[in-house]
Amino acid sequence: MNEERLQRIRDRVRPFPDFPVPGVLFRDISPLLKDPAAFRALIDLLEDHLRASFPKIDLIAGECLDSRGFLIGPSLAQRLGIGFVLIRKKGKLPGPTESVSYTLEYGKAELEIQSDAVEPGQKVVIVDDLLATGGTMCAASELVKRLKAEILECLVVIELKLLKGSEKLKSIPFYSLLQYD
Repeated sequence: MNEERLQRIRDRVRPFPDFPVPGVLFRDISPLLKDPAAFRALIDLLEDHLRASFPKIDLIAGECLDSRGFLIGPSLAQRLGIGFVLIRKKGKLPGPTESVSYTLEYGKAELEIQSDAVEPGQKVVIVDDLLATGGTMCAASELVKRLKAEILECLVVIELKLLKGSEKLKSIPFYSLLQYD
């Protein structure tokens, strides 16, 4: 049954060669988001993984740069009956924030989280749609650590293995549903 759900998800990931720059094979999850049964299968599998792996999770933190990962985190948090906190591009969150600069595949960026979004000691899973070089996920992890929370895992739908982004996470547990070379 899990293999069928996983295949349904994999079938809804569409490759786009040479996007956003020549030489890059972009993995688009738009068809997955458009298919309610496939999206439900995605959330089911991620929920099953988290419930089996962690007895207690306090929050899901989602990277909301301009990414589709923002669509996965709240759905997963709702399913688990826990809260969701935003990690956004600098200047998009009101009130006091913590921020961090980082390098991504095509330039530099800055992420931030509201200073009161996470309490010290809370158990957090960071969710995004894709892990490439790992810059964004490392920056998000740094923000959660600054707020003195415990990162249980960084979780993504797609991992681009050739770019070795998970190696940058060092001691932070990492899980990807789909892997591509």
